[in-house]
Amino acid sequence: MDERFTALSVNHPMGNYLEALHHTGYYYTIIGVMQVLAGVLLLIPRTVILGAFIYFPIILNICILSLAVRFDGSRLTSPLMVLANLYLICWYYPTWKSILPFNQPTRQSLRTKWQQLDPKFPIKFFSGVATAFAVVVVFAVYGNEMMPRNTLKECQTQCPNSDNPQACYTFCDCIHQEGQPLNTCLETYYKASVK
Repeated sequence: MDERFTALSVNHPMGNYLEALHHTGYYYTIIGVMQVLAGVLLLIPRTVILGAFIYFPIILNICILSLAVRFDGSRLTSPLMVLANLYLICWYYPTWKSILPFNQPTRQSLRTKWQQLDPKFPIKFFSGVATAFAVVVVFAVYGNEMMPRNTLKECQTQCPNSDNPQACYTFCDCIHQEGQPLNTCLETYYKASVK
């Protein structure tokens, strides 16, 4: 509908990226259409695998972007969505493995028999999911010392509790007032923290 995805300021690293993406024209629209298509395919049991394969590169890109620019909005949810998508792809591996160019199965071996399934698989799977979830949550909460947040006011709320409040205020002004790149503002923050 030719509208921006979010109302973040272009001074914010994520807002700047999304503004540039919006100006690409039809590429921005194609990303949205593919997200909706993947969502619909994931809702239909017969097309779950196709939906998961279409959605995987999309959510992986969102996850890397969120972590790279320290975006609060999806710093926790996007890694969890990548994991959920990976688990879905792994869950259906017996169904799609026959399209791989190696170890071509016979027609009879395409169907997994219940007797062949490992009874400990659900416990192992749940343990892996719980561990991955815990790692993602811990990293999202404690992984970065300084965050740009979404607005100047939100950014400044982390300053009174920081080791060097003045350096924190300088960082927030660098991002939200001056519109400098994240790495430049982090460098300024670390230099001010040392003094």
